[in-house]
Amino acid sequence: MRVLITGITGFVGSYMAEHALSQGAEVFGTSRGQSTAENIEHLRGRITLVQSDLRDDASVRSLVARSSPDYVVHLAAQSVVGASWQAPAETLANNILSQVNLLEAIRPLAVPPRFLCVGSSEEYGMVYEEELPIRETNPLRPLSPYAVSKVTQDVMGYQYFMSYGLPIVRTRAFSHEGPRRGGVFMTSNFAKQVAEIEAGWRKPVVRVGDLKPRRDFSDVRDVVRGYWLLLERGESGEVYNLCSGRAWSIQQVLDLLIGASTVKGIAVEVDAERLRPSDVMILEGDPSKIEKATGWKVTIPFERTLSELLDYWRERVRPAAR
Repeated sequence: MRVLITGITGFVGSYMAEHALSQGAEVFGTSRGQSTAENIEHLRGRITLVQSDLRDDASVRSLVARSSPDYVVHLAAQSVVGASWQAPAETLANNILSQVNLLEAIRPLAVPPRFLCVGSSEEYGMVYEEELPIRETNPLRPLSPYAVSKVTQDVMGYQYFMSYGLPIVRTRAFSHEGPRRGGVFMTSNFAKQVAEIEAGWRKPVVRVGDLKPRRDFSDVRDVVRGYWLLLERGESGEVYNLCSGRAWSIQQVLDLLIGASTVKGIAVEVDAERLRPSDVMILEGDPSKIEKATGWKVTIPFERTLSELLDYWRERVRPAAR
């Protein structure tokens, strides 16, 4: 079994590589010149890294020819919602063009690989209370350039399945966290700030955006396990939510992290630069479809995920503080 993971050096990609290796797969992954390989240093010698610009069709054709995959997990993307407001054209061009090139590269193959089209709960966008929990049949009302790019990737996957019969399984993963999460993402940023306060780097104040939104959180290790099960058992052309079925407010997440700190009396301040032109207020999913198809359920409590995320940042901050 040969698996190609685009974006393997990223947060989810590194865990996907670990899981694929645990299943006995031969793993290939893409990297770009400016990518850091920190997340996969422990996998050196066990995976094959291929330099590839997914926005270049010739580079992608060479990548597919070299890796000759049975499975493709397409994770490479500009995935920061906030950054998509600052660079909407770049976000759309990067995320859409990369997937087009991959699908065009595998389309002529005699036996195309199973392709996992990785979407996001952000695609659902504006959701009303009466529409909860969110099912795969909910309307898509994207509220950010990033979400628009993921809707496009999603429906593109459906179009290539319908038009060419490619074995494409689509996913809409809700928020997933864990160690290695980049510090630009909200939950990880909170943990990073708390760790820096403990190390004496900053005053005991956590800067935040809007704390009212509610999100359905899962652990990244559960999510990649779900991705693998969908590659094995998901129905081509179908789309599946990956979620826990429970929503936490951002306020609750912040309270848990501050409550776990060794520093007492940490204050909270709203930073206007962290507020968005529009935000999704609630994302709470229904995982019943993937449960029925594969038996997948989340197994790692979110409290444990947050604890391990905070410990991850403590380890990163302490050496630099000495």
